Amino acid sequence: MYEGRVPAGFPSPAADYVQRRIDLNERLVHDKIATFFIRASGDSMRDAGIQDGSILVVNSARPPISGDVVVASVDGKHTVKRLVKRGDRFELHPDNASGEYPVITVEHELNIFGVVTSVITEFVRLAPRKG
Repeated sequence: MYEGRVPAGFPSPAADYVQRRIDLNERLVHDKIATFFIRASGDSMRDAGIQDGSILVVNSARPPISGDVVVASVDGKHTVKRLVKRGDRFELHPDNASGEYPVITVEHELNIFGVVTSVITEFVRLAPRKG
């Protein structure tokens, strides 16, 4: 891993150097047994950094709290949304300022499969392997 940060603006003349390798399991997986990966679809969570095709790192053992992004099932339908507590009820909010996506109010059954702890977005996809 390169020590330091890379500016997203103009290139820096400073010469960074490699200090050590980064282990993505060590960095992103905090509980091996309770962690799973799932690919997101759609853009209802784009303002949270979740794009269509992003890989979500999900911890199923972490207790969800209001404000967390969660993988949930509402009345049998799966979704990724921000969990918000309103009084004694929960809602699932999209993170997309376009206004295209409604807030999901939980009428019957809410099952939370886990809390999204990281998002991996691939900008360049490799060609599928030939079997």
